[in-house]
Amino acid sequence: MFRCALHDNDPKHKHKHKHQAPSTKKIMVEITHLTKTYGAQNAVDDISFRADKGEIVGFLGPNGAGKSTTMKIALGYLPPTAGTVRVAGFDVQADPLDVRRRVGYLPEHNPLYLDMYVHEYLEFIGAVHGLRGRALRQRVAALVARVGLTREQNKPLGALSKGYRQRVGLAQALLHDPEVLILDEPTTGLDPNQITEIRQLIRELGADKTVIFSTHILPEVTALCSRAVIISRGRLVADAPVAELAARAAGETVLRAEFEGTVPHAPLAALPGVRAVEAAGAPGALLIRTAPGRDVRAAVSRLAVEQGWLLLGLRQEQQSLESVFAELTK
Repeated sequence: MFRCALHDNDPKHKHKHKHQAPSTKKIMVEITHLTKTYGAQNAVDDISFRADKGEIVGFLGPNGAGKSTTMKIALGYLPPTAGTVRVAGFDVQADPLDVRRRVGYLPEHNPLYLDMYVHEYLEFIGAVHGLRGRALRQRVAALVARVGLTREQNKPLGALSKGYRQRVGLAQALLHDPEVLILDEPTTGLDPNQITEIRQLIRELGADKTVIFSTHILPEVTALCSRAVIISRGRLVADAPVAELAARAAGETVLRAEFEGTVPHAPLAALPGVRAVEAAGAPGALLIRTAPGRDVRAAVSRLAVEQGWLLLGLRQEQQSLESVFAELTK
């Protein structure tokens, strides 16, 4: 079920995750009560979650939610104020080099040496990781083919489109064959065909690696992830299988009704099958939430006639992962 930040920060529920059934998979990333404070503000506020081997986890949240801060702490770039992060069993603070040997990272703003050529740059990064000679050249050639850079491999990085620069960034993250991949907006700037290809590559990598990626493109989560972790204002608001989030989206029918002027909620809320009535922003606009599959449009129309309300519009809203995300982070 959903694990709400409100519960996670309630002392009664503080260690609830310890009582869950143990996973049969190897834990590759374990974040425990992580907090990062800047002055009086908690950028990350006591969050805990884990990612297992062979799992693709979507890490979601609005801008400023604390996603990038969490990822930078997990990579050892920032120290936490409190809490711990362990990667492949190594503590990020106590064993930073062991962690970095096991993690590949593609940041949102992919830093590249634009005057270097594709092969030159990847061989330079490979050498930083300790690869040499024939092994380095073979590894670079294999990754150039795997991420779709074959036709662009003899160009300087500065001549590449943003989409191809993202591919170079993904290749450098994979050079040392890491056990964990942390990807921040990996499909930014790619065209639809490239997005499909990169998604397929991430799906293949997730078969034997742990992939955590941040994205604002929620269909990517549905397409790729087994689980989604959502944070808002630094707090964990959901940690659930994507199928469970989708089921929540399908768990009710939402009707949007628009009236001329304000109408009382109570008569609508009393209709059979109606769970809740709430304002929808504009004057006279209401959201009427009902049980799944329950169609109350005819009842709403009859009620409007009986009450003398002028009904301007009535339509069923499409529930989606986007609507669940908006509900959790509003």
